[in-house]
Amino acid sequence: MLIVDDEPDNLDLLYRTFRRDFQVLRAESGVQALELLSAEGEVAVIISDQRMPEMKGTEFLSKTVPQFPDTVRIILTGFTDVEDLVDAINAGQVYRYITKPWDPNELKNVVHNAAGTYDLLKQRLEELERAQAQTALTAAIVNIVEQADPRLVTVQAMAKAFGRNCSADICLLQLVEAETLSTVQGSYGASTDTSSWLTQEPLTQAAIAAKTSQINPNASADSTLSDAEPYRSAGIQSSLVTPIIFRGQVLAVLALLWRQPQEMLQEKLSLFNLSILQLALALAFIR
Repeated sequence: MLIVDDEPDNLDLLYRTFRRDFQVLRAESGVQALELLSAEGEVAVIISDQRMPEMKGTEFLSKTVPQFPDTVRIILTGFTDVEDLVDAINAGQVYRYITKPWDPNELKNVVHNAAGTYDLLKQRLEELERAQAQTALTAAIVNIVEQADPRLVTVQAMAKAFGRNCSADICLLQLVEAETLSTVQGSYGASTDTSSWLTQEPLTQAAIAAKTSQINPNASADSTLSDAEPYRSAGIQSSLVTPIIFRGQVLAVLALLWRQPQEMLQEKLSLFNLSILQLALALAFIR
């Protein structure tokens, strides 16, 4: 959270009130607070005094809306600035206003409710983004299948769809025949020949043999990965290798590759399970 007040005593009091429950940033003016937000990024809650030199609290908060629309904003005021407060509240810039001197318990309750509102909003936005990504993948898969393209074109289109919607740096989709990688491969995001990458990638054979996804959140922690393709030549740090299975048979291997460590790969896998099933049906259709 960020607290903004030109009176040092108030700033210290607010800091002591919330430092055990939040990581608290402090600023003595609206200008300083904007500079701090520019450097630190989004915060869940901002508490700002209304009457400050250079810039009123409502003016400062209004300047944070375009870049940080999800942040919850609270105004502290010792005056009856009804017009400013009403305008700010109506514009969605202020969640609550608290009059000075404030009751510590009331302020704590308001701030904790504000933080809960922020968390809930972020959760809903993430769910919406996931649903939109899932919908986009489903539409891409249906569109590809309806076109009834040859295998190579279809696999290439599938790799592109998954790579984009999973925000991967590189995506490879390679068909499997008799538990062996075939020469039919689609790729997304790669600038060099990738035809032999999955034959050298250690997790791929494990995914085919075990018929389960293989997850690598950080290749630098595993020398057997960091020394192999595509980790070495493409600078890959994290990977998710998934066998595409239909009726117990591995039809293909999907490899999602990132150049930065990814700690939430299990969540990504859960998110795209339905799309992976649809991909299996599509590949079974074109075989």
